[in-house]
Amino acid sequence: MNKPLVGALLSLLLTGAAVTPALAAPTAPTGSTTPTASTPSTAPATSDATATTAAAVNFAGTVALSNCSGSVVRAPGSQPDDLALVLSNGHCLESGFPAPGEVVKDQRSSRSFSLLNSAGSKVATLRASKVSYATMTDTDISIYQLTKTYAQIQSQYGISPLTLNDVRPTQGSAISVVSGYWKRIYNCNIDGFAYLLKEGDWTWKDSVRYTSSCNTIGGTSGSPVVDAVTGKVVAVNNTGNEDGARCTVNNPCEVDQSGNVTVRQGINYAQETYIIVPCIGPKNVIDLNRPGCTLPKP
Repeated sequence: MNKPLVGALLSLLLTGAAVTPALAAPTAPTGSTTPTASTPSTAPATSDATATTAAAVNFAGTVALSNCSGSVVRAPGSQPDDLALVLSNGHCLESGFPAPGEVVKDQRSSRSFSLLNSAGSKVATLRASKVSYATMTDTDISIYQLTKTYAQIQSQYGISPLTLNDVRPTQGSAISVVSGYWKRIYNCNIDGFAYLLKEGDWTWKDSVRYTSSCNTIGGTSGSPVVDAVTGKVVAVNNTGNEDGARCTVNNPCEVDQSGNVTVRQGINYAQETYIIVPCIGPKNVIDLNRPGCTLPKP
């Protein structure tokens, strides 16, 4: 998992340079700091996608957590008067990493999020009422319910949510990984998919693999992965192989249907989000019994 920001900022201070992709030890992501003058440039990283498509993607609707990134999201069927949702990673939970097989559902939370506008400036502090859903089993997601509706956020701050795409992303698509924490956009393409992605005790299914230009760093965990053509969220950024080790914490490996293992040092990954859409019912309630919902149950 992309490491919490205490480690990332320490690396920046020691080296005076950008950090290579790095992952968190399996401990609660606490004690993180806020960005300082050592924050990387807000300019987009080198891109495999064209400049014209990348220019359409900005920071509006993204959020910064205490140690991670995220975004205000809606399902295609969400309504303006629904309480808004924030999407991030399961390993970004304030309570620590969920264990393999663990599912968090409707857990009270008062976590705060810094809401950004298109330029990456903070326009508001949003607050959660609960963790609607979180897990690190099969996928690595957290979904917070906020105390404000989409309509309230739009009228008070002029910010619209990002929409979750309801179909699986395609190989070769131009994408942008938008980090609200670092206020940095990485542009690349979907290189392919990992049938299984194993990291330490956790296993994720059908993970998105980036081309090398998306060299995400600590603090980018939970960033929305935005399709550069549609502007919809197709995945959520979560991990990468740091040292070239095999299937260990900080060093995920790919496992194919025949059990063959592939290690790709320096390559980063995300978890698909189209699987979330069938689980979002009326009033933005996460209902794991809805038809088509395949998210793990408690």
